[in-house]
Amino acid sequence: MLKHLFKLIWNKKRENFLLISEILISFMVIFAVFTLLVYNYQIYKIPNGFDDESVWSVDLGGLKVSKHKDSVGLVQEGLRTMLKGEPGIKSITFASGNVPFSDTYINTTIRYKGKEQVTEIFNVEDTYKDVLRVSMINGRWFEAQDNAAAVLPVVLNEAAKLKLFGNTTAIGKIIDKENKQLKIIGVVQNLKDKSDFKAAEPAIYTRIDTGNINWMNKMLIRVAPGMGAAFEGKVYKAISSQIKSTNLEIKDLSDMKAEKNKEITVPIVIFFIVAGFLIVNVALGIFGVLWYNINKRRAEIGLRRAIGATAGSVSGQLVGEALVIATFSLIIGSFFAVQFPLLDVFDLPASVYLLAQFFAILFIYLLVIICALYPGRQAASIYPAVALHEE
Repeated sequence: MLKHLFKLIWNKKRENFLLISEILISFMVIFAVFTLLVYNYQIYKIPNGFDDESVWSVDLGGLKVSKHKDSVGLVQEGLRTMLKGEPGIKSITFASGNVPFSDTYINTTIRYKGKEQVTEIFNVEDTYKDVLRVSMINGRWFEAQDNAAAVLPVVLNEAAKLKLFGNTTAIGKIIDKENKQLKIIGVVQNLKDKSDFKAAEPAIYTRIDTGNINWMNKMLIRVAPGMGAAFEGKVYKAISSQIKSTNLEIKDLSDMKAEKNKEITVPIVIFFIVAGFLIVNVALGIFGVLWYNINKRRAEIGLRRAIGATAGSVSGQLVGEALVIATFSLIIGSFFAVQFPLLDVFDLPASVYLLAQFFAILFIYLLVIICALYPGRQAASIYPAVALHEE
């Protein structure tokens, strides 16, 4: 039966060329949609690596303080001491501008025995780990004992460690950054700090010192759960009373994350809408072709019914023909789809493409079956005598 259907469709390939092309294009679009879905879902289900709830990001803006680094340090310590006196504040840390979910990126290049890796660099304080509640994988975070370190200490995230050291240990190794030697004292869990839908990139964490203290104009404040706008206003007034800033701003990290997530989800939704219109077009095409075939083949169907063919077998033949047409398209489409993992297009894992291909094939078959069911039932309801009389 299946061989007969393939032969029947192949013999009418010119008549079915347009429908095969429509299904092929739809498959490629659905493949792209599922690739986006599978990839983003796999990224989404990865733990963030830190706790962004009840954490505020304070942008101190352009601080009008002395150019002397000691004076800047005194201003920061004054702010810290003043804010720690507020009962709703749990912990405070200063950091470079690339705090989680900000628009700031600071990159550098690190080297180890001929290997070179571009990473994001975070300048942080010892309290950064506690404010964001990050977890160490190996080694330790920065401590007071690092004040007297002969070689500057550095902490890698898991992604940077894998790039440079693979599965070997990184603790105690010396790496090079801009002709400066850094000693790795710890490996921290990857922090998904750009969006829920963006994988963590290689990163290193260095300790704030007098050399870069002028650039530390961001604060992260962990507050008690439930602190609302009134307390935020109180903190804002307290900070603005201590410093002369041009654009002081306080944001909740959860709100910043929601904005970043929206930047990714909105294009996906628009893509879904466009794909939806294409799918409707294909569904109407399949429906129309089958409907046309029924009217064109009324005599054939009537004759088959007259010699004993059941309504189910007639309906099944039409649904089967639609599935065979779809199979022709899916074979061609699958040839193009497998090129993506083979050629490593967009540097995505092969599992993403394979899963997307599987879901796209399943979706196209379900769509074709749904579109073919009603014309199939219409064909099954043809009375042999009426069809033969019309002929």
